[in-house]
Order: sequence, then C-alpha cells, then structure tokens
Amino acid sequence: MQISKNKKFQYTFFLILANYIILNGGNSNLLIQLNFILVALFFLFCLNDKNYKAHLYICYLNNKKSILFYLIFLLFLVFQILPLPVGLIEILSPEKYKFLNMINGVSSSTISLSPSNSFFQLLNFSTLLLFVFLLNMIFYTERHKYRFYVFLSFSGFISAIVAVLFYLYGNPDFFIFKNSNYKNASSGFFINRTVLSVFLLFCLISSLELLKNFERIKINHKKDNFFLKIYIRLFIVFITIGIITSFSRIANFLLIITVFFYFFREIFIIKSKNSNFKLILLLILIFDFLIIGFYFGASELFDRFYFLKEDFSSIPGDISTVSRFDIIKFSIKEFNNFILFGYGAGSFENLFQLKFINSGNLFTNHAHSDLFEFLGEFGIVGLSILLLSLIKFCFIVGSKFLNILLIFYLGLILFFDFSLHIPIIQILFITSFYFSRKSIQ
Repeated sequence: MQISKNKKFQYTFFLILANYIILNGGNSNLLIQLNFILVALFFLFCLNDKNYKAHLYICYLNNKKSILFYLIFLLFLVFQILPLPVGLIEILSPEKYKFLNMINGVSSSTISLSPSNSFFQLLNFSTLLLFVFLLNMIFYTERHKYRFYVFLSFSGFISAIVAVLFYLYGNPDFFIFKNSNYKNASSGFFINRTVLSVFLLFCLISSLELLKNFERIKINHKKDNFFLKIYIRLFIVFITIGIITSFSRIANFLLIITVFFYFFREIFIIKSKNSNFKLILLLILIFDFLIIGFYFGASELFDRFYFLKEDFSSIPGDISTVSRFDIIKFSIKEFNNFILFGYGAGSFENLFQLKFINSGNLFTNHAHSDLFEFLGEFGIVGLSILLLSLIKFCFIVGSKFLNILLIFYLGLILFFDFSLHIPIIQILFITSFYFSRKSIQ
C-alpha cells in the first residue's frame, strides 16, 4: 500500500503532536528545547518540497503584517534577556533595579527576573510560529482538515481512557506520569487535571465538527465513513467521561457551554435536520448528569461549575494559606510594578519567591490568570506587539460560530486559569483558529 506524500508529512506532524500530548503537553524547559529542535528540523525538511514552499510563500503574502509584528515580538523576548547596564535597568525597570540594589558589585543585568526561563519561552514562541507555517504548508484542503480532526479525536479517546484508568486505581505515579497530586480526579498524561480537561475539550470540538459534517465529507476517497462515524461517537463518550472525572470546574462549565452552543446552532441558526447529531449532543448531557448525579452525588452537579467558589469565599491574609484569588491579586499588583517591559517570560515563580522570600515551602509557578501573567511577563509594550500579530489570525478570518466558541474559551481561560501557558494548549488554539476558516482552499 502506497502512502501519498501529503499523508507522510501529515502523519509526521501528528507524531510530533503525540509527543507533546504524552509528555505533559511539552510543559518543561527540556521538552520545549527538544520540541523546538524537532519542529525546526521538520520545517526545514518540508522546505525541500516546492509545493510546500509555494504554500509558505502564499501564507507570507497574505499575512505580512502579522508575521512582521510576531518577529518584532520575538525580538522583544530577546531584548528581555540581553544584559543591560544597571543605569539603563533603572530607567526601563525600576522594580528590577530595587532588587539589584540589594546586591553589591552588579554592573549589568537583564530585564527578565529569570533569563534562563525567558530563553526557553523564546524557543517556545518561535516553535508556535513554525507550527503556523507548517499548518499552511501541509494542511491546505478540507480533507486535510478533517484528517486532523480524526487524529485529535482519537488522541482524546486514548488520553481519556488512560486518565480514567489511572483515576480508578487512585492515580499512582507511573513511569514518567506523576499523578499522585490528584488522587480524586483524572489527570492522565498531564500533571494538572485542568490541562487534561481543556485538551479534551478541543478533542470534543474536533469530534463534533466531524459528526456535524460527515454527510458531505470523506476522509478517504476509497472508503465510506460508516465505521468511522461509529468510532467517533465512541470517542466522544470516553472524552466526555474524561472531562467530567477531571472535576475541573472551568472545564465542566465549558463542556456544558459547548454542547449548548452546538444545540443552539443546529436548532435556531441553521435549522438542521441532522437528528443523529442532536442525539449525540443529548447523549453528552445524559452522560454528564448520570455520572455526576448518580455516581458522585447530586451536589456535584452544580458545585463543579462554580469555579470561583474557593477564590471568593475567603481571602486570607496569611501567605501560608494563600488562595488562587490572592495570587491573581498579587499578579495584578506586580504588573503595575513592571508595567512597561514586564518581568520576563516564564519568570512568575521567581518573582513570587523574591516577594515572599520567607514563605517556606510555599511556591507557585503560575498566576492562575493567564491574562495578568502575560501582562506581567511582557508588560504593555510586549503584549501590545503580540496582540497586533494575533488579531487578524484570531478575530478576522474564520467561521463565525466556531470562532465565537473559541474566543469564549480564550476569554474564560485567560481570566480564570493558566492553561494558555502550556505549549499543547497554545498549539491547539492555533490549529483550531486555523481550521475554523470557512474553507482552506
């Protein structure tokens, strides 16, 4: 059996994504470095093909300004880790200068509080640009888009099975998978349960997009979609169970919102006669209420959606009992201290330890609000440049329905979670916005 050139490149792309999924979403400095090398080599290999090079050129012509702003943003990240004279640091980052005054004999320093972490974030953001180029180079037809959806649906199925099995066995640490922090929730390949559930939400969207469009598409010209429909429905069942048993409040809230979004579109916007798709949406809701209501208790039905419950119920003053909302307030305050150029990408943990130097074993490596963490890391200057590069990609092109859903995801996660700092979630937002376009070509 011969495999076409496109399939070979696309399957290689899928293997790279599978590497991200299995290894905690690529969320470590070592994995960021290895994945950058892997993606860069694959990109260079793709450039050897004339057709792919032509697709890249078209991408460049259509997105000149966005690419230019993103390259300026990467240069800004380089600027954050360049050694600068202390006198210049005093002007650009007065708060960093206060820390330097506590150390004798310092003649130069960086704007970033953690230059090594900021360097790896530079690699990560460079990798994201390469992913955008690769998507434009090797996924350029509707059939390619749905092939990607099948891969993501299958990946969600496998991830959900692993997560639920680990959960049923008490989430023991196994090999490279460190799940013992979440004894009472599914986390699977990911150290954090919310990252797993947000990943599974993207897999659910891919599965629903497949089912919604199965009547008019064929993933493979030589085969019927009958059995694939059955598999996708099975995948949806397990993906839903994986999201529910993560007990992530924000993800369970987004699960219900996603189902209602699709219901609303099918019934009121396009007035679809696709009863099978509506039954699948209804099945998700039934599973949701059955598993939570009967197995875990009726009180969990509503408690899991109240994702600010713990944050607003009490705001203790003692740092030893700090809440998520305290950390968000801390990040807002520190953004004001580093308002122009930030404290450096990936430097929040260092900032927290510097401010609470006597906090014992207490530490946090994220602000629990991506918006305020990005504001603090990049400052107004850096974040403005980044937004200028992304605004066309996220908000101008695309199918209205799916873009609205993705923007809703983006807004909720930006304000109330840190998943957008995880490489695999960043990649899935990029791919979802790319594939949400009404037609690829």
